[in-house]
Amino acid sequence: MHKITFFFLFITVSFTAQTNPKIYDIIDAISADRIKADVKTLTEFGTRNTFSDTISNTRGIGAARRWIKSEFDNISKECNNCINVFYQKDLVTKKGNRRVPHDAYVVNVVAVQKGTKYPNKYIIMSGDIDSRASDTMDFTTDAPGANDNASGMAGTIEAARVLSKYQFESSIIYVGLSGEEQGLFGGAGLAKYAKEKGWDIIGILNNDMIGNIKGVDGVIDNRSLRIFSEPVPANETERQRNARRFYGGEVDGISRQLARYIHKTTKTYMPEMNPMMIYRLDRFGRGGHHRPFNDLGFAGIRIMEAHENYTQQHQDIRTENGINYGDVFEHVNFDYAKKLTAVNAINLASLAWAPEAPKEVAIGGIVEASAKLKWNNVDGAKGYKIYWRDTTSPTWDNFRYVETTEFTLDGIVIDNFFFGVAAVGENGEESVVVFPNKILRK
Repeated sequence: MHKITFFFLFITVSFTAQTNPKIYDIIDAISADRIKADVKTLTEFGTRNTFSDTISNTRGIGAARRWIKSEFDNISKECNNCINVFYQKDLVTKKGNRRVPHDAYVVNVVAVQKGTKYPNKYIIMSGDIDSRASDTMDFTTDAPGANDNASGMAGTIEAARVLSKYQFESSIIYVGLSGEEQGLFGGAGLAKYAKEKGWDIIGILNNDMIGNIKGVDGVIDNRSLRIFSEPVPANETERQRNARRFYGGEVDGISRQLARYIHKTTKTYMPEMNPMMIYRLDRFGRGGHHRPFNDLGFAGIRIMEAHENYTQQHQDIRTENGINYGDVFEHVNFDYAKKLTAVNAINLASLAWAPEAPKEVAIGGIVEASAKLKWNNVDGAKGYKIYWRDTTSPTWDNFRYVETTEFTLDGIVIDNFFFGVAAVGENGEESVVVFPNKILRK
C-alpha cells in the first residue's frame, strides 16, 4: 500500500514540477558591471541625505533622484515607453520629528511597468535613494552610501533594465524610496499613495544592503542572503487573532507566504544560493522600508546580505585604531550584488507571470482522517496546488496538483499539518500560497 502511494506521489510531482526557461535567461542577463557603474555614479553625488542639496546637478539628493529618473526614462525608451516614470512626494516637517533638521519634500522615483491582464495588481521592488553620515541630522558631510543603499538602488534599476524586455500579466513597480534613514518616510508615503489609488499589491521586495560579503564577525559568504518577514499582518482584526488560537496560522501571514515563495523560487532556479528566512519583521530593533506597507496590510519582505559590517554603515569616512570606517565604493562586492538582484528579478517575473492567488480558501476535516479544501475559481488558472507541511516546518514540503476547486486529501489528518492553496497558470508559474481563511462546514 505504501509503495503504491509513494509511486503515485512521484508521478504527480514529475508532471507538475517544472521550470520556466525564461527565468534562467533573466538570471543570465543581470550584469555586475552595470550594477557597479550605477553604484559608482550614486556614490559620486557626495551625500544623498534626504535633506541635502536639491538644486545642484552634481551633489545631493536632488541630483541623485533626477539621475535615477533619467535612467528609468532611458529604460522606458528602449522598450517603446513600456514604463511610466514619475515622482511621488510628501512634505515632512521638522515639528514633531527628531530626525528632521528642516522641512522638505521626501521624493520617491516610481517606475511602473503595466501588466497585460491584471494591470492593477502590483509586485514592487524597492531600493533606497538616501544615505547618511554618522549623525543622521548632518546633511552636508560626505556620505557615499555605497552599500547602504546604492547597492539596492542599483539592483532595482538593473532589474528594470532586464525585465522591461518581457511582458507580464501583472504590473511591476521599480522604485527608489527616500527618507529611509530619517524614519521610513518614503515607504510610508508610497504605501499611503497605493492605498488611496486602490492598488492591489501582491507584495513589496525591499532591498536594503545587497553588496557586502564580509561580516564584522569575520565571516565571508557570497551565497547567503536573508529574507525578513513578519508572521501575521500588523492590522489583523481581533476576530482573526482569536481564530488563530484554534485554527493555527501564527507564522502564515501574507508576508511570511511571500518569503516562502521567494525561498522556493530561489532554491529552484539558483540552487547555489542559500536563502535564509528570518522570522522577524527586520533586524533586532531596527526597521526597513517594507514596514510601512506591512502597517497598511500589504505583504512585504526585506532582502539583504547575510553578514553585515557595522564599521561600514552610518559612519563618517575615517580611520581609527587601524579600522577604515565608512560606506565606500571599494567595500561593495558586485558579483554578490548581481546574485541578489537576480533573486529579486526572478521572483518579480514569476509572480507577475502567475495567475491571481485564490481569494478564499476554506478548510474542513475536524475529527476525520482527511483534510477537505475548497477555494474560488481563478481566471486563467490551469490548475491548483494544495500544499501541506508539518506544523514545525518553515517551508511547504508536500503538494498535490489538481484541476478542480475542491479536493479531499484522504489519510491526511488536519490536526497534524498546515495547508494552503496556490493557483497554477498555463506556463507553470504559481501564485503565492494562500493559507485557509474560512472554515468548511459540513
